[in-house]
Amino acid sequence: MLSDGTARDRTIARARLKFLESAELPAAIVPEGIRNSWQRSKYLGICTDEVVVPYQPDYDRESRLVRAATPVLDRLERALAGSDACVIVTDRKGWVRDRRVGEKRLSAHLDRVHLAPGFNYAEQFVGTNGIGVALEERRPNVVLGTEHFNERLQDVSCAAAPIRNTVTGRVEGAMNLTCWSGPARTFMAALVQEAAADIERVMYEFSSSQQRALLEAFQQVTHYGDRPVLCLGQDLVLANSAASTRLTGDDHRLLHEAAAELGHAPRTRKQVQLTGGETVLVRCRQVDSSAGAAGYLLELAFTEHPSDEAHTHNRASSRSRSRDEQDASRPWPLPGLAGTDPAWNAVSRRVSRCARERTPLLLHGETGTGKSALVHATHALTGAASAPVILDAMDPRTAAPKADLSAALRAAPAGPGHALVLRNVDAVPSEQGPAVARALDAAAAQGTWIVGTLHRAQGVPEPLRHCFVEAAAVPALRHRLADLPVLVDCLLQRVGDGVECAPEVLPLLRRHDWPGNVRQLHFALREAAAGRRTYRIELRDLPPSLHSAGSRSLSAWEASERDTLVQALLEVDGNKLLAAQRLGISRTTIYRKMRTYGITLPARG
Repeated sequence: MLSDGTARDRTIARARLKFLESAELPAAIVPEGIRNSWQRSKYLGICTDEVVVPYQPDYDRESRLVRAATPVLDRLERALAGSDACVIVTDRKGWVRDRRVGEKRLSAHLDRVHLAPGFNYAEQFVGTNGIGVALEERRPNVVLGTEHFNERLQDVSCAAAPIRNTVTGRVEGAMNLTCWSGPARTFMAALVQEAAADIERVMYEFSSSQQRALLEAFQQVTHYGDRPVLCLGQDLVLANSAASTRLTGDDHRLLHEAAAELGHAPRTRKQVQLTGGETVLVRCRQVDSSAGAAGYLLELAFTEHPSDEAHTHNRASSRSRSRDEQDASRPWPLPGLAGTDPAWNAVSRRVSRCARERTPLLLHGETGTGKSALVHATHALTGAASAPVILDAMDPRTAAPKADLSAALRAAPAGPGHALVLRNVDAVPSEQGPAVARALDAAAAQGTWIVGTLHRAQGVPEPLRHCFVEAAAVPALRHRLADLPVLVDCLLQRVGDGVECAPEVLPLLRRHDWPGNVRQLHFALREAAAGRRTYRIELRDLPPSLHSAGSRSLSAWEASERDTLVQALLEVDGNKLLAAQRLGISRTTIYRKMRTYGITLPARG
């Protein structure tokens, strides 16, 4: 006679097979959390007979999470010595950071299924497993034997619980206990939650001592004087009013990167270009605590451009701007454009003011971020009847050795109500620089709004720097993904009335880095809309490149191989065996290529 546990395992195993073969929901005997995870795993097309996970051998072995977990794992390792149990800690993204195993046989098995430091056990790669479900649902769970989505994991049972930062509430990682499969062990969930709580207490001690150290350093420096001061810790940002009114979240990121370089050289100063175009001189020192490095203390000095005297007057006038213009958190709508991200709002305000006041402006940002669109929209808001005239220093007609770019600039309509845009200012030939500068000055003197655009503000040739009184940075799309829904709606209106995206499309768009920014998003949506099979854009309609999450640049041959593989998978509704047969390769090769290119596709039942 079968034991209750064995009978249950067989029932769940049959329910899983039936679920994989059809679209029928799993039987009620399957716990709700497991059913939900199976559905997510099937949707993502997770392999059921092979563990295919990414590997990252280089990681911070001295991170706060690892240091807090080490004494807890040491204690558990001693208690579990010789037993068929293993304890594992992962970070918030599912990367395994430490593992302690009680017996060699279990250790060998875990190595075979890649449940080891450096590998990623997030649900999106492995399917239903204790670590993945705990991180996905942000709550403790137990996954027993046959409940695993991948059959190679069904020899073990596991319990996992998220590890939270008790100060911020953010999930920092997961604690996992794995044993050989057998009768349900009621102690697993309790033990793993206790271990997670122990790690959280150690992390709190680290956090509190580090935050106290940062606060003391901040108070000592700000007690006397009102110069801009910023303290940056892992979970804490302290700024006095002199700094907070002039910095954004993206500025904090740039300054943190600079501080990481200067932390061990306290007497060194460094100039940092902020997202709004301002330059700040940074003096930094690392703040230490009893728990290790707590963060950085930065003393800031906002400086003018060393070769541009006109900036002095501009900085003085900028301090007198209205409060509405300084409040980057409030929306600043522009015709034909969309977004409420603070950095986008800030640059929209600045460009609008420059258009209204006819202030010569240098607009910098990555290709495709919308620099020209900003100029068109803000110029239109001034009531101008004519569109801006745009000349490109990289245009073959103006970039040739004998071409006269300055003559083309002088020939452009000038005067109040006109705007003249010089794209790729950094590409102006050095021998033409003085003449181009004179042409821009002449147009500005007649009331023309002068705008220069380029990728990085530092690339302006010396003869042209005085031509631009202000500078503004347009944020990359990957830095304003919160705007993605309204951007998609706005761009689809240009494609055609009535076109919309299926609900599952936006999550895939958010996972993309968008190196081509808004322009790339527009092209992708236009291509998807042109090839759609219904009234809305489905996942299968998106270009093959969007189904790949690889972080490195691909060669032309690799991109072609990736697109061919994605297209084959889409044509067979994600069935990897059929796709392999069509391409004349093995299913193992399909899985390997999908892992190489970071391809994720939904399964279609």
